[in-house]
Amino acid sequence: MIEILWERIKENEGQVFKQIKGGEFTYEVKGNSITLSRTRRSISKNIFVEGLKHVPLDNTVPLQHLQAPSYLYAILMDSRIRKNDW
Repeated sequence: MIEILWERIKENEGQVFKQIKGGEFTYEVKGNSITLSRTRRSISKNIFVEGLKHVPLDNTVPLQHLQAPSYLYAILMDSRIRKNDW
């Protein structure tokens, strides 16, 4: 599943995503990680593997132990990324 997810993430590079509290951001894919536009943080593909274990998500609470949980939530729960998979 991660490879399908990662392809979708790459396809949507540069698109605007919205955090749960409304903040908007874009990202750039660099190898096996993404660099976020609103912060100096990046999220590795391995973090998405961990995040996938918790989908579908109602909020960011299950992701709090992972890096950049609000950004991770925004990407994982976006309809362009999840399609009809969760």
